Amino acid sequence: MAQQPGTSLSVVLVDDEPAVLFSSRLILGSAGIQDVQTLEDSRKLMPLLEEQEVAAIVLDLFMPYISGTQLLPEISRNHPEVPVIVMTASQEIETAVACMKEGAFDYLVKPVEESRFISSVQRALELRTLRRQMVALKNSLITNRLENDEAFSGIVTVSRKMRSLFQYLEAVAESGEPVLITGETGTGKELLAEAAHRLSRRRGKFVPVNLAGLDDTLFSDTLFGHRKGAFSGADSSREGMVAQAAGGTLFLDEIGDLPPASQVKLLRLLQERQYYPLGSDVAKVSDARIVCATHRDLNTLMAKDAFRSDLYYRLSVHQVDIPPLRDRKEDIPVLLAFFIAQSAESLGKKTPEAPSELLTLLANYHFPGNVRELRAMTYDAVARHKSGRVLAIKSIRKSIGNKVAKVASGEKDSKTPGEEGKFPTLKEAERRHIEEALRRAGGNQGTAAAMLGISRPALNRRLARM
Repeated sequence: MAQQPGTSLSVVLVDDEPAVLFSSRLILGSAGIQDVQTLEDSRKLMPLLEEQEVAAIVLDLFMPYISGTQLLPEISRNHPEVPVIVMTASQEIETAVACMKEGAFDYLVKPVEESRFISSVQRALELRTLRRQMVALKNSLITNRLENDEAFSGIVTVSRKMRSLFQYLEAVAESGEPVLITGETGTGKELLAEAAHRLSRRRGKFVPVNLAGLDDTLFSDTLFGHRKGAFSGADSSREGMVAQAAGGTLFLDEIGDLPPASQVKLLRLLQERQYYPLGSDVAKVSDARIVCATHRDLNTLMAKDAFRSDLYYRLSVHQVDIPPLRDRKEDIPVLLAFFIAQSAESLGKKTPEAPSELLTLLANYHFPGNVRELRAMTYDAVARHKSGRVLAIKSIRKSIGNKVAKVASGEKDSKTPGEEGKFPTLKEAERRHIEEALRRAGGNQGTAAAMLGISRPALNRRLARM
């Protein structure tokens, strides 16, 4: 039975020499490639490929029963998506050329240098992952369907933009490459990182680390751990977050705040999949997937030499940018209803209804704090609400009224046709301010008054003067 996208795929080694299989498996394991199957009997390979998907095949050419030269064209014909690395003692150029024509991904001559062998397998795995991602993304775009809705159950949204991000994360779920999540503060970057971990179906844990405020020593100790006696006060050894995330996902939040010295250490971890605990000269291997997040503009930081470009390109193999709440206003009603119900339940209150005036007010707010800000507003309003079927929104009006009015007036050019260079009078500015609020409120004077931060009678008096 074929495996589902997102599950771990094995590298299959096929060779009639047990010693070669054993040493090859050890070499791959030292590079963090743990999911390896070995076959001494070449007759078992094709039935295995019918039973399960594999990531790549390392194939000897000269074996009893069925030779590699016979298997290679059959694999290329029936399983063209699987990269095949030929590893044999034959140094004949004609043999190598024939294998490449039959679809071999690479040709290695025994004995192979460890670094050359590891590099070839890693490149084959990257190709296999890319092929699976393209198929998954194509299928999701054609069907507009998510295969794993439950992975995103913690994210409340009806936005097509967000759904597109979900489909992309599904497509890259099986990849062991890093994911970079960008977006303004409060957009839900950690929730998306947790979803990426669930989609990967990794057996290890999701381990979050906030990098803000960590100097280089604290960064090294937090991530890599230390040996006993590594520094003053190190009375016992301690494993770091990288070790805790073994077989799982290491989530590094606020990656844009990482100091330069720590950036070098993180780059080494990504490139070599190895790290050194403080006080140790013995390298440890990491198989944790790295997911990072930041609200900062890394391109701007790179231009100022505050963030390494080589680290950025390592981290952004897969990248998603979460749109701010103001760019997906269709989510505001569902998020509001969710937070009202959630806060009422936590406070032991009956769930009040949201007045229509509130939805108009929120739709015209720019939400600098995004979803987190909406949640805080809602919890505060429900906590203040004493009685009645409809939620009292005085606290929300007070919180955002002046800000909305400021944005509304600031977005409208103070000049009108024919008034180039003319500074508007207070009377003109007030009139435009009120007109913009009424336009945004759809003519509802109560809502417009709330946006302007004044009472409805005060608005009526100003309208009468106008």
